Amino acid sequence: MKSFPKSFLWGASTAAHQVEGGTHNQWSVWELEHATELAKHAKERVMTTAKAAGHTLDWKAIAAKASKPENYVSGRGVDHYRRYEEDFDLLEELNLNAFRFSIEWSRIEPEEGAWNAAAIEHYRAYIKSLRRRNIEPIVTLWHWTVPVWFSELGEFEKATNLKYFERFVQKMADEFGNDLRYVITLNEPAVHVLLSYLWGARPPQQRNVKMALRVFWNLARAHKSAYAILKQKNIALRVGVSYAIANVQPKRAGSILHGISAKLAAYVSSWWFLNRIKRHQDFVGVNYYSTEYKDARPYQNQNPSHPVNDLGWYMEPEGLYPMLTQVWRRYGKPIIITENGVADSRDQYRRWWLEQTMLAMQKALSDGVDLRGYLHWSLLDNFEWDYGWWPEFGLVHVDREHGMKREIRDSAHWYARYVAQQQKK
Repeated sequence: MKSFPKSFLWGASTAAHQVEGGTHNQWSVWELEHATELAKHAKERVMTTAKAAGHTLDWKAIAAKASKPENYVSGRGVDHYRRYEEDFDLLEELNLNAFRFSIEWSRIEPEEGAWNAAAIEHYRAYIKSLRRRNIEPIVTLWHWTVPVWFSELGEFEKATNLKYFERFVQKMADEFGNDLRYVITLNEPAVHVLLSYLWGARPPQQRNVKMALRVFWNLARAHKSAYAILKQKNIALRVGVSYAIANVQPKRAGSILHGISAKLAAYVSSWWFLNRIKRHQDFVGVNYYSTEYKDARPYQNQNPSHPVNDLGWYMEPEGLYPMLTQVWRRYGKPIIITENGVADSRDQYRRWWLEQTMLAMQKALSDGVDLRGYLHWSLLDNFEWDYGWWPEFGLVHVDREHGMKREIRDSAHWYARYVAQQQKK
C-alpha cells in the first residue's frame, strides 16, 4: 500500500471549553444550572440517548461517576489554559507535527464589542509556542461555545446575528491570519443542530424542527461569510469545516429499501451541508467515529452490539476507508481527518483502533484519495459536554483528583512509534 507523504500532518485535537478550564460561556452557565438534574436523571437520559442512536451502553461501568453532579461541570477543565507548554511537550514526545485547538470566543469578546487584549495575547503566545516546536497550529473558530451575550441574542437562530460572528472572524483574521496556514470555521454543525434543536439534550434544549433547519441554514451562511473574510485577509489560508461523517451502510446489503434509507440518512446528516459550502472550502475536515447500519428507518441505527466503546458506540474503524473514498469522489478536495478516536478509559481498544485506522488511510491513499493529515481525538482526557468527565478519549490520561497529572497511555506510545517510522521513510 502507498506510504504516507513526507508532508503528512500527524497530530491530535482538543477544544477550548473541554480542556482549558475557567471558561464563561453559554455552556458553563448551562452546566451549573443543570448539573444536579443531569446527575439525578443520568441513567434514564444516557440509556435513552444510547438506545435512540442504536448504541449498547453498560450503565454499571459508569454509574459511580455519571451519578455525581460535579461530573457535569467543566470547572477547571484539565488546566490546559495555564499548562499548555507542558502539553506541547507531550506533543513533541509523541512525535506529532500538528495540533488542532479552538479559540474560545467568550474569552476574546466577553462583552459585546469589547475585545480582551490579554486573551488575544494568550493565543498569540500559544500559536508562537507551537511554531517554535515545528508543530502546525490548526485553529477552530467555533467549537459549539459562544459568549453569554451572543446566546442571549439567540445565537445562530437569527440571520441578523451572523454579523456578530463575522466580526469575531474578522478580528481573528486581523490578529492571527498571517500566522496560520489552516483555519476551521465550524465544528460539527449537524451534531449541534441534532442534539440542541431536535433532541433537546444540550443548550438551548429546543425540540423544534423549523428552528433546527433555520440554524442549519444560518451555519452554512456563517461558514461562507467566514471563508470570504479569511481568504480576503490571507489568500494562502486553507479554510474548511470539521464535519462529523459516519460511514452509513444498509443493514442488509441486498435490500433496496435499506439502501434508500441509508442514502437518505447520509444525505441529511452529511451531504446536504457539505453540498451548500463545497465552493467555499479548501479542504474537507472529516470527523469519523462510527459506521451506522440502517434498515427501513433512516432515523435509527441498527448496529451490531459489539464491539463498543465506553459510550456504547459500535466500533468499526475500518469504516473510515469507504467514507474517505465517498468524500473524495463527491468533492475532489484535500481531506484532513480532524477528529478520530475512541472513548476507552482502560485503553483496551485504542491501539487496535489506531492500527485499523492507519490501514484504512493507507488504503485510501493507494486509491488516489488526497489525504493530508490525521488528528486524533483527543490529546487529553477532556470534558465531554453533556456526558461530563467519565468518557476518556485522551492519548494522555489526566488525573484530575491528583494535581492534573498527565500520563501517556500505552496506545499513545504505539502511535508515537508508528508516526516516527512513517517520518523516517
